Amino acid sequence: MKIGYARVSTNDQDLTAQRDALLALGVGEGRIYVDHGLTGANRARPGLREAMAACRAGDILVVTKLDRLARSLGDARDIADELTVKGVVLSLGGSTYDPTDAVGRLLFNVLGMVAEFEADLIRMRTREGMAIARARGRLRGKQPKLSDSQRKHLLKLCDAGEHSQAELGELFGVSRTTVYRELQRRITQA
Repeated sequence: MKIGYARVSTNDQDLTAQRDALLALGVGEGRIYVDHGLTGANRARPGLREAMAACRAGDILVVTKLDRLARSLGDARDIADELTVKGVVLSLGGSTYDPTDAVGRLLFNVLGMVAEFEADLIRMRTREGMAIARARGRLRGKQPKLSDSQRKHLLKLCDAGEHSQAELGELFGVSRTTVYRELQRRITQA
């Protein structure tokens, strides 16, 4: 029996191309397990866990590309070893991975290294983009919930002692934690 697995890293991405490719590779519609919005570097993926649990000896786990299964060589090897121990065959885009074949192991390792390299490039580009945005003043982090005038008013009411933190939070439309944080900020700034 063929079991399919598909994954996309963000919620904005679409699984249609992978799902269509898995169907074309002979995986039944009800046998496709997916993870939406989860990175391949994270092994704790419910869809992958379900796909691995659904596999029995003699079954074939089908993924369109190795980078959909894992983004690190170590993780890819661990998954392949786990499947091999269970007697499950791994199919990468229609090509069967054979752990007993030297050439198969070499190609698997090369594909795993390429997937890991791609993940490293993505992280590097993201860090560079954030550094550029920060330098241009466009990346400022999370904005405060209260404006300066609201903060002053909140502290004034708190000093008067007529309201609890929960009441102040309700008055200003923020959580009690935000009120507490503003009080702590005043102490550290003093």
